[in-house]
Amino acid sequence: MEAKKIPSVSAFRFLIHSTQILKNPLPFHHKNFETKGDTFRLKLGFGKSVVFSRDAGFAQYALQKNHRNYTKSPIQTRDLVKYVGRGLLTSEGELWQKQRKLIQPAFHKKQLINLLDTLQDAIKAELVKIETGKPKDIFPVFNDLAFQTVVKSLFSSAVDQTEINKLQHITEAAQQMLVKELRQPYLGWWFKLTGQIKKHVSESDEARNILKKLVNERRKSGNREDDLLDMLLDARYEDGSAMEDGQLIDEILILFTAGHETTSNALTFTCELLARNPEIQETLFAEVTKAKSNSESLMDFIKNCPFTKNVIEESLRLYPPAYFIDRVNIEEDEFGGLFIPKNSSLLFSLKEIHTDPKNWDEPQKFKPERFSKVNPNHFSGQYFPFGAGPRMCIGNNFAMYEMILAIAEITKTYKISEKKTPIQIKPLITLKPKNAILEFNFR
Repeated sequence: MEAKKIPSVSAFRFLIHSTQILKNPLPFHHKNFETKGDTFRLKLGFGKSVVFSRDAGFAQYALQKNHRNYTKSPIQTRDLVKYVGRGLLTSEGELWQKQRKLIQPAFHKKQLINLLDTLQDAIKAELVKIETGKPKDIFPVFNDLAFQTVVKSLFSSAVDQTEINKLQHITEAAQQMLVKELRQPYLGWWFKLTGQIKKHVSESDEARNILKKLVNERRKSGNREDDLLDMLLDARYEDGSAMEDGQLIDEILILFTAGHETTSNALTFTCELLARNPEIQETLFAEVTKAKSNSESLMDFIKNCPFTKNVIEESLRLYPPAYFIDRVNIEEDEFGGLFIPKNSSLLFSLKEIHTDPKNWDEPQKFKPERFSKVNPNHFSGQYFPFGAGPRMCIGNNFAMYEMILAIAEITKTYKISEKKTPIQIKPLITLKPKNAILEFNFR
């Protein structure tokens, strides 16, 4: 049977909803999924279009089963590159393979054990900043916490707080600029004319200079910290050579960009969900208390907190920080009876896949136990919080260890007051929380 064309949504419909899309595109996409099916083409005008899909099988096919025919889109390999450089996240082909092979050992579980004390110390230092007894937006605390854990894991020794603040501001501002470029492609000429793009590119160069100074200071000191920076400096290609400074700085900048925002979003959403499920808070507290007394090391503690991990996994299902995965097919293809022309821009909606009734029982309900009743691979075909296949996030174990330690420390120290209003979201490059006003009190 001949493959059919993908159902399409007109450019006119895209333009008349452009204001809504700029604020939050998810309702617009959801309505299109409901009317057009699990895969549709959104026409953007001037011959441009994007294929959106919430078909879990199609996502798995593109990311794993036929991944060689699907490459990252220009959003990452071109648009993001000008702000964060060409590192593991934004590279393709031979460069990506070379960098992945070089960097992978630094994120092996055995290596991460050496960073657990650093993670724990950074987490505790930031959580004491939580103001108790009054409702406050908790996202800034988690945003700083996630950024500090990356800083300490990379650089261990004292880093000037002014420089840290500057790095954090630059990485976040660049992402906000990229969102404007992607959601308002018709204003690209204006962003260039007004110098907005040039300003953020210049700031990214400033971030690189800060990082280069930190790297040079480590080299000059001759000290070993056994942190991520030392691991990256020690890493060698097959010919015995080390990374050139430019490549090293790009990889570090990408670690800052990719490593802190997704984690801060996930921690905030997890606490938002715990506020609306006080009984789960108490189950967590019992587990953490028992694990504290029965663990000889932080790795033992993490292993003794399976329900804490389930809570985080369920939070990542409902609110995946990387809520879209982009791909472009190199050659024409077909999936599920639909014809996919060569060089189609594809966006797989993880938010839709993770809450599709075809994939999940009671998909909108917060049920951490769903991850404890099955083997770990049961949901692999419809659950992609860290991506899938060869391009799966290299820092997934690092992020999970950090989040388990953070949620455990929060649960042990604080009780989050019950809240019943709906959770608000702000979709940017990542799925961010909005108005995360929560009240914490000491236990």
